[in-house]
Amino acid sequence: MLWTDIKRIVRSGTVNFSRATVVSLSSVFIFTITLFVIGSLILLNAVLSYSLEQIKEKVDVNVYFTTNAPEETILAIQASLQKLPEVAVADYTSRDEALQNFKKRHEGDYLIAQSLEELGDNPLGASLNVRAKDPSQYEGIVSFLEGGSALVKSNASYIDKINYHQNKEVIDRLNKIIAGTKKIGFAVTLALVIISILITFNTIRLAIYISREEIGIMRLVGAGNHYIRGPFLIEGVLYGVISAIITMLIFWPVTAWLGKTTTMFFGGINLFDYYTSYFFQLFFILLSSGVFLGAVSSFLAVRKYLK
Repeated sequence: MLWTDIKRIVRSGTVNFSRATVVSLSSVFIFTITLFVIGSLILLNAVLSYSLEQIKEKVDVNVYFTTNAPEETILAIQASLQKLPEVAVADYTSRDEALQNFKKRHEGDYLIAQSLEELGDNPLGASLNVRAKDPSQYEGIVSFLEGGSALVKSNASYIDKINYHQNKEVIDRLNKIIAGTKKIGFAVTLALVIISILITFNTIRLAIYISREEIGIMRLVGAGNHYIRGPFLIEGVLYGVISAIITMLIFWPVTAWLGKTTTMFFGGINLFDYYTSYFFQLFFILLSSGVFLGAVSSFLAVRKYLK
């Protein structure tokens, strides 16, 4: 009996969808626009997240040591830094490595090469390159380096310079960009969901208004609420499913066209490659969103006629 009712509800919802062609096409069009914007936000978030990760990799803090700093002291400070939960990487560069890197950067510069020869000794000190797991954690790492531990405090005379304050403006700006992106993305998504539900709600109410006499007859013959509501829920779900498929088909040429542009301007991410790699995940999100919006809108719209 239950299976028979389900088949009738599905059949009735499909008939309603195909019968009201203009309303169905309008609903699918609205759903498609909504899902396209939601999908665009997902893709934009992927591009921004990748770009921000690239920027994070370039933001760091360098600790420069004096030329007389013992290597074992520097390595001890490095080990203490690596134990901090905020630190992702603490790379050690010895005096010899620093000199070799300096010569490579100024290869072909005769004046600098001559100056190094006249000095006779390596003028460069060792250094530690520290990268935090999150840009907001650099403040705590620098506090640790400026005397936050007994080890660093006792060897403070060996630390020549910490370049955090030079990078602080960049780090603070990056933190604001990350926080702002998350807030804006959440606000836009929430606004779109509310707008979509309102638009879909009114569209499906129109479809229900067209079928109001049919609903009245069903009530008179004793049809239950679930039997009346069911076809409209199926209709709303069909709007979501078809719109999700159309949206994914639209994204195919759009991402293919934008792929090279995003690679050029966002540091290596190809939007089309991302789309193909996460095709099923993106389709599932859009499909779930479409089905949810359609079902919720239908449920709310039909309540008036069930009272």
